[in-house]
Amino acid sequence: MQPHPNVRAVQAALDGADARDGAGAPSVVRLLPEAVHTAAAAAAALGVDVGAIANSLIFDADGVPLLVLTSGAHRVDTAELAARIGVTRLRRATPEFVREHTGQVIGGVAPLGHPHPLRTLVDTDLQGYDEVWAAGGVPQAVFPSTYADLLRITAGAPAEVA
Repeated sequence: MQPHPNVRAVQAALDGADARDGAGAPSVVRLLPEAVHTAAAAAAALGVDVGAIANSLIFDADGVPLLVLTSGAHRVDTAELAARIGVTRLRRATPEFVREHTGQVIGGVAPLGHPHPLRTLVDTDLQGYDEVWAAGGVPQAVFPSTYADLLRITAGAPAEVA
């Protein structure tokens, strides 16, 4: 069975960026037996600390998409983050907004593989883990990476988001 087109797009983006996992091997999207819609579910399925899950959250920042890769161990402080990045209104995006800008559904949004690059912030708390896991384009797909590589492959900026 062929992987979902979103999974193929994410793997192609990982390959194109020469993305690496925590051991320095190429990052490969892994399909889990079941969908994992939360950081806790992903952590349990992978046998890792919930903080090592890099949640891909899309926000509507004054009408412009903003991708925040945040540790699964905490929530984004939208008021504080909005002030830090200089936007008037920062709110969780609607499912339609997410799909429009990523081509992916909430619960499976990957840090890359979107139709167009997104402004991306990467939670500095993720640097505390040798390896982190991010969504691979659909809710049952994940891939391993590192904090440094997430910054590099997404052209993201480090940020305190909680």
